[in-house]
Amino acid sequence: MRYCLLGLLMAASVAAHAEIQTREIPYQAADGSKMIGYFAYDDAVEGARPGIVVVHEWWGLNDYAKRRARDLAELGYSALAIDMYGEGKNTEHPKDAMAFMQAALKDADAAKNRFNAGLDLLKAQPQTDAAKLGAVGYCFGGKVVLDMARQGVPLEGVVSFHGALATQTRAVPGSVKARVLVEHGSEDSMISTDDIAALNVEMVKAGADYQFVSLPGAKHGFSNPDADAQQKNGLDLAYQKTADERSWADMQRFFEETFAKPRNHLAQ
Repeated sequence: MRYCLLGLLMAASVAAHAEIQTREIPYQAADGSKMIGYFAYDDAVEGARPGIVVVHEWWGLNDYAKRRARDLAELGYSALAIDMYGEGKNTEHPKDAMAFMQAALKDADAAKNRFNAGLDLLKAQPQTDAAKLGAVGYCFGGKVVLDMARQGVPLEGVVSFHGALATQTRAVPGSVKARVLVEHGSEDSMISTDDIAALNVEMVKAGADYQFVSLPGAKHGFSNPDADAQQKNGLDLAYQKTADERSWADMQRFFEETFAKPRNHLAQ
């Protein structure tokens, strides 16, 4: 009886200490820029598990991006919120955010190199199964992960949440190796119908495994509970709980299906 009780106490102790672990990890981009990654994983999960890169909104590597990394860790993934601006900088001011975003996107090769530096950091973590990698992005980050898919970065799948759809690096037949899921708000005034149509044509011509989900009544920023606060700055943003929950559920199914598939469709 004593040993049974001791075993139960030990099991309870292990369960009590099993939780989401997080840490900031400094790293460097190919251009020498100093970056900061926010890594999250569940220490109750044994061994390596699929890894997912999280790319922040145009605000930069803020608490929201870090929260999404923790959310993914709770689902059993190894998650890294990467830094596309450098030194972990972020802002709450639209003018600063626009300047940061434009600087990050002015050179497509540099943006790809910064993404890959973060991807390499995620792959280097012992909790990550480097053969099973994905990416999610929000707003600016949605554009980034779509562009990485367009350019054939070796990912299993990418998910864009209220992301920008226009690009200077259109996919060509065979270039898209990742499965692609786009979660878009039907009332997103920041994305034109022309951009949506162009993306659909582009993905079909490229032969991509592609899904586009239009979320009824949702505006830009629908997944971020802090979106409404930016209305005072004249931005047509709004959080929508239904769209947030539905898009997150879509993402879960998407990655479950994606990581269950054999990896022979990816270029090595």
